[in-house]
Amino acid sequence: MIEKVQIMDVHSIDRAVNRIAHEIIERNQGAEGLVLMGIQRRGVPLAQMIAKRISEQESRDIPVGILDITFYRDDLTLRSEHPVVNDTVINFEITGKDIVLVDDVIYTGRTIRAAIDAIMDFGRPRRIQLAVLIDRGHREFPFKADYVGKNVPTSRTEKVNVRLSAVDGVDEVTISDTVEGGKGI
Repeated sequence: MIEKVQIMDVHSIDRAVNRIAHEIIERNQGAEGLVLMGIQRRGVPLAQMIAKRISEQESRDIPVGILDITFYRDDLTLRSEHPVVNDTVINFEITGKDIVLVDDVIYTGRTIRAAIDAIMDFGRPRRIQLAVLIDRGHREFPFKADYVGKNVPTSRTEKVNVRLSAVDGVDEVTISDTVEGGKGI
């Protein structure tokens, strides 16, 4: 993989998270009945960052769940012979709630489809919205994010690399070329 360019640094990620939090509050007319669900891995710290900003604005705690979608993927066998399974942690009722599903990058839409399937196993939310840090296009499923930090047109041979300090020790988003010209993330 050959790194090409940094498209977001710590400051632009922070501004995007602030903007997303404000847009969520505005569209939902506050935070009543609102919960965030971070998709493992980098969707989790993003959801926590957004929830913190909403909490600061609305003076109320916003529940954050952790969702692992590994076994809900329709391409599981194509991705890895030995998939890495992370925890799903939902310590609150989701039935009747407004869920904001949070992920780092939306690409084909397969992750979002799997996440919605996983959520429905835990209850029936009032509605599900989607927040992503990066929308890179190339959808295979008809999903559109409600809240987007940055739209980044890419080719299918490029890879979007989101690094967050909670996972990677640094906050940045870069684009790289995949060495073998395969599918990027």
